[in-house]
Amino acid sequence: QVQLVESGGGSVQAGGSLRLSCAAFGYTYRTAWFRQAPGKEREGVARIYTGSGNTVYADSVKDRFTISQDNAKNTVYLQMIGLKPEDTAMYYCAASKTHGGAWNNPDGYNYWGQGTQVTVSP
Repeated sequence: QVQLVESGGGSVQAGGSLRLSCAAFGYTYRTAWFRQAPGKEREGVARIYTGSGNTVYADSVKDRFTISQDNAKNTVYLQMIGLKPEDTAMYYCAASKTHGGAWNNPDGYNYWGQGTQVTVSP
């Protein structure tokens, strides 16, 4: 089992920044951030492999968001800059112990955090 504990959400104005944290208790092969806005499907934001540190991003957040990890602390971060109102969503940390298929398919992740709300006002 893997427990994921998220923190760092909040409310900011457009152009602002936030950093989300996801502390993992247990082994993970990969960790990703997803988000879900009301009435929309859950969307992959970014993914990082625990071993290699390889990352991938959704086109909508590329050059604005950075996923990183501190393996000593078993924590994955999502640094978000240049936030836009359309980034408003509940953000979830997700992890799997195997490759699990396409990085942005939520079905490939066995473990999920409780979610943290990000709200960006115009």
